Amino acid sequence: MSDGVLAAIIAASATVFASVLQLRSSFGKELAARTMTSSSRRKSRLPFMIVCAMLGGAAVGGFALSQWLTEHERVVQSELQRALQERINTMSRTESALEKTRAEIEAGLLREQGMQGVVVMATVGPCKPPILLNTPALTAAAGETAAQMPSQPATAQAPSSTCSEADASPITLCATIPAEATLTEVELYTRAAGTDTPWSNARVMPGQELGQARFSEKPTEITEGSTTKQVCEGFVQWSAEHGHVARMLVRYTM
Repeated sequence: MSDGVLAAIIAASATVFASVLQLRSSFGKELAARTMTSSSRRKSRLPFMIVCAMLGGAAVGGFALSQWLTEHERVVQSELQRALQERINTMSRTESALEKTRAEIEAGLLREQGMQGVVVMATVGPCKPPILLNTPALTAAAGETAAQMPSQPATAQAPSSTCSEADASPITLCATIPAEATLTEVELYTRAAGTDTPWSNARVMPGQELGQARFSEKPTEITEGSTTKQVCEGFVQWSAEHGHVARMLVRYTM
């Protein structure tokens, strides 16, 4: 029960209690006046009727007051609910605006990164020359057939000092870019490990050999997920004297 309704009930109860006291007093006077004449009795009924009217008015007033307080409380509650709903709507709009702003900032950063390019580097050590097997030349004496020639075991020879492209193990350089990005340019660079040659002087074209090193003919795009993909380029170096540093720069647009 709310405070307003409780106060109305207390006020109505006090009014009814006072009216009951008045009614009791009127009843006492009525009993005392029974010995009076009939005309006096009719006159003495007027206070009783006034008390009854007061009781009825108190009941009606108390009920009306409780209804007014209840309706006022309902109005206040409705106002609070409306204000709370407006606050929630404002917070939702603010959250949507912040999310939109965050998405715009991220898109701007990705566009800036695409213009500057994504750099991937790897260092490949010197190629290890293969071990060659040496089989001594066999000579056949006059009159001996190949079947009569004794077999000679193969003997190991010192490792070769050079490698061929087929002897090297290729690696793959991959750069991660947004899935909706459009690849615009892939720049390739390679230089001997341990040197400080400027990258601007170490650029090569796809498939071009430079210092016993080569990139593949063209890059490949691999879907990595719903938001990103990879741009990959193969690289191989077969120098047995020193390693190579491979560098790939990927540019894209959004």
